[in-house]
Amino acid sequence: MSYEEEHPYCFGDMDTVFPMGQDGLRHSPESCMLCYCKTDCMRTALHGSSGTAVEEEKVDRAYESGMMGFFERWSKKKALHRDMQKKRSGT
Repeated sequence: MSYEEEHPYCFGDMDTVFPMGQDGLRHSPESCMLCYCKTDCMRTALHGSSGTAVEEEKVDRAYESGMMGFFERWSKKKALHRDMQKKRSGT
């Protein structure tokens, strides 16, 4: 079975699976909740390159709300960028 037969066209697409809502948070649409492969799809979207952007959004929100200090934010963002570079290089 090929990838296209196994999964819908939107499989793992961050903007489809977790679009940004008007409140500045990401929400899954109702159509995704009814899909037969929602768990794998959402997991794939979060572990892809767009998943790093979502993690950065979480860090930024924590910093803006005062739940995280400057150095913790800097450290977490540096770790996220390091992980992203590792994914790109394949190591």
